[in-house]
Amino acid sequence: MKQINIHSTITILTEQELNAIELDLKKQAFEARSKAYAPYSKFTVGAAILLDNGVVVKGSNQENAAYPSGLCAERVAIYYAGANYPDAKIVKMFITASPQDRDLELPIPPCGSCRQAIAEYEFKQDVSIEIFFMGAKGDIYKSDSLKNLLPFVFDKNHL
Repeated sequence: MKQINIHSTITILTEQELNAIELDLKKQAFEARSKAYAPYSKFTVGAAILLDNGVVVKGSNQENAAYPSGLCAERVAIYYAGANYPDAKIVKMFITASPQDRDLELPIPPCGSCRQAIAEYEFKQDVSIEIFFMGAKGDIYKSDSLKNLLPFVFDKNHL
């Protein structure tokens, strides 16, 4: 029997450790979360993506009564960026998530579907995407690449 050991590095930050660009991205992710449409799950998510051209794209989760045909905040933002700025590279992504009835302190990473979508863009642009994620308050987790969150990534090389 063989074993594979997987190592992921996540940095835990406080707000004071973010630079001005990251603080602005955090602010925009919170603004996006305030526009989430989550009448069924009551769980709001906001994402803000910084592109290499300086544009910030925001997304919030959008639910639908025909569950699960809604879309997560991360994919709303990343697909908008891909459709409207196809040649731009994604530099950073900031995600905030929390139930509507309380301020969650537990950092919420992207779901599996969002991880796969982010992986596609990281692979397409051949540049790592810094991913910051948090709850409504508290610590901010940072991954230097999606590969820390999805080490056995499925990409076009598998097809």
